[in-house]
Amino acid sequence: MSDYLLETEQWLTLSQAAKMLNVHPTTLRRWADNGEIPFMLTPGGHRRFSSSDMQRFATDRRRLSRGPDVGEIWAERALVQTRQGIATRQDRPWIARQDDDSREKHRVLGRQLMGLTLQYVSDPNGNGNILEQAHAIGLEYGRLALEEKLPLTDALQAAMFFRDMLVEVALQLPEETRIQPQANVRLMRRINKLLNTVNLAIAEMYE
Repeated sequence: MSDYLLETEQWLTLSQAAKMLNVHPTTLRRWADNGEIPFMLTPGGHRRFSSSDMQRFATDRRRLSRGPDVGEIWAERALVQTRQGIATRQDRPWIARQDDDSREKHRVLGRQLMGLTLQYVSDPNGNGNILEQAHAIGLEYGRLALEEKLPLTDALQAAMFFRDMLVEVALQLPEETRIQPQANVRLMRRINKLLNTVNLAIAEMYE
């Protein structure tokens, strides 16, 4: 691409480009890593996406689309339901003991875990590395819970709440969308496998 085009093109961050395509940032990152969509790296190592490339990609994707993306639909709904669930449980020990700093750390971990779960349910070939990352997130959850002086039962209650929200959304999908039951069974199995890894890592940290 010429210097002139580089200067006149509108460049988007990962989150901006994902919003333009109406997908989760993890999905866009995977497409970029697989060479399905072009991007430029800044000197600081951050991805930048051309607005015109995004428009072409969105047009091609709409033309080739044959049905809903199970992972994308699930992730969007799970995010909303989890936030609503947390808002109604402010008196639970695993929320009440959090100060502002701890709450922000939990939010960051929650976003990482949601993105990782979406990546796991969408990519059957990345199992090992993704589960290792899930284990690391579980250890960090356990470390934060210990800092907050939470008993293991309370720490696991928090993890089970998150898991219940994700599974509940998955259970509702066949009734509300065109998703086939067998695709939904696979989705729930992968959610369970990844979150089992997180929960075991929390218990491991307490040991």
